[in-house]
Amino acid sequence: MEKLHLPIIIEMDEDEYYIVSCPLFRGCHSYGETIDEALENIREVIEMCLKETKVEELNKFVGFREIEVAQNV
Repeated sequence: MEKLHLPIIIEMDEDEYYIVSCPLFRGCHSYGETIDEALENIREVIEMCLKETKVEELNKFVGFREIEVAQNV
């Protein structure tokens, strides 16, 4: 069995739930009350996505950048 190493984005929403996404798949999101729960949940979603998407068809993950934006206060 081949193992994939996939990028995961973790955010926290206003209700303090952890929102996780895998940018290689369209619509691949989940959440949890803890990071561990969120990661367990996204793993299940990724497994479902892999059943419908070939590895060769995945989005290309480039990376993260930070951008400066002026905020009107």
